[in-house]
Amino acid sequence: MDRLRKKIRDIPDFPKPGIIFKDITPLVKDPATLRLSVHQLIQPFLGRDITAVAGMEARGFIFGSLAAWELGLPFVPLRKPGKLPYDVQSVDYNLEYGSATLEVHIDAFDSNDRVLLIDDLLATGGTAKASCELIGKTGASVEACAFVVELDFLNGRGKLMDYEVYSLIHY
Repeated sequence: MDRLRKKIRDIPDFPKPGIIFKDITPLVKDPATLRLSVHQLIQPFLGRDITAVAGMEARGFIFGSLAAWELGLPFVPLRKPGKLPYDVQSVDYNLEYGSATLEVHIDAFDSNDRVLLIDDLLATGGTAKASCELIGKTGASVEACAFVVELDFLNGRGKLMDYEVYSLIHY
């Protein structure tokens, strides 16, 4: 994981003073580390009964769609309001700096689907928990959650106690 960690840069005081932002753009810019990160993300789930991969807007789309492609499974985007053209299911949730909503098409999953949820970062866990709730509202179940980076000191994993959580890099 040191190879991946070296491609994640710290941006101090972004998006506000006192925050050190973990910037993954150097990682995704390098095809070799992007490929390595996706292969490492899916490794624990090979041979499991996963039927779909979901990712949250926007960076979850990068890793989630590539993971779905590698696994030969459908990818389902979880989007911000007003971005999906068909009937949607939605969930509202609170963030440390406000509130947000995620949506998914009502026919995105079957009730038999076992979903691997993927995102770039697990911080406070609010978005990941809301994503799991949204998937559950469709009748599908979350098999596990996988993240490239986990900020352990924010204890986001604590909000995901009902789910298996896997992260490549811990800070």
